[in-house]
Amino acid sequence: MKPVNKREMPVLITLLPFVLLVLAFEAVPLAAMVLDSFRGDSGKGWTLMQYATVFGNKFYLQAIKNSIVISLYSSIAGLLVSMAAAYSFTRLPGKIQETVLMFSNMTSNFVGVPLAFAYIVLLGNNGLFTMLFAKWGWSIFNGFDLYSWTGLVLVYIYFQVPLAILLLYPAFFGIREQWKEAAYLLGASRPEFWLHVGIPVILPEIAGTFTILFANSMGAYATAFALVGGNYNLLTVRIGSLVAGNVFTNPQLAGALAVFLAATMLGAMWLNSLLLRRIRRDMT
Repeated sequence: MKPVNKREMPVLITLLPFVLLVLAFEAVPLAAMVLDSFRGDSGKGWTLMQYATVFGNKFYLQAIKNSIVISLYSSIAGLLVSMAAAYSFTRLPGKIQETVLMFSNMTSNFVGVPLAFAYIVLLGNNGLFTMLFAKWGWSIFNGFDLYSWTGLVLVYIYFQVPLAILLLYPAFFGIREQWKEAAYLLGASRPEFWLHVGIPVILPEIAGTFTILFANSMGAYATAFALVGGNYNLLTVRIGSLVAGNVFTNPQLAGALAVFLAATMLGAMWLNSLLLRRIRRDMT
């Protein structure tokens, strides 16, 4: 092991508060959560009972399925919308691009309870747009319920799109005009260029963005809880109710669910890394 240089000591000392912060608020709680997931309901002894409950109870299996499905739907929809938006931003003048990106950065942080409240004010049962649509007789919105699966997906897509735009914008900006001109001179149409050149070039960024969106959606809690409460069975909502429920608490079972949630996110990241390596190998 390389000895520490005296000149590096001040730098390492300045990093010490950050290391302590990570240990106190990430490493230690994570270790405690994993250990609790292998304990019984009383918090004593070591057992796999909590994991047996997770995978043997239809209620918790439904929560897992709902979270995965809503994450896939919102991630795919958000990715498609953001791809079109990110490409459109590259065609705008420089000053307008900066303004739009600043707005995207601001809206990407507009999540949680404020986002749910905004949607309730606009599209709730007595929301502004709901009343306007009813007054105008727009039958296409009849039967729309913000507090259902459809409304939840709509809210999830909202906070997915700005984040995906910020991640995809540099990739689209990196596609050079010379590539397009060369393709057009060789007789390729615009769709053919994007199918054979543009999309394959930015495919690693697209796959990475999808993984981040999926993990972002799987871990969302405040928005879903503020919008539907416990009326829709989601994994994060179940974890929250087991940790700080009004009826009963079971932090050991919550730990098992949280471990599964973390494993799902890590699995998605691993698949993304495997896919990126394969894409880069095929491109070379």
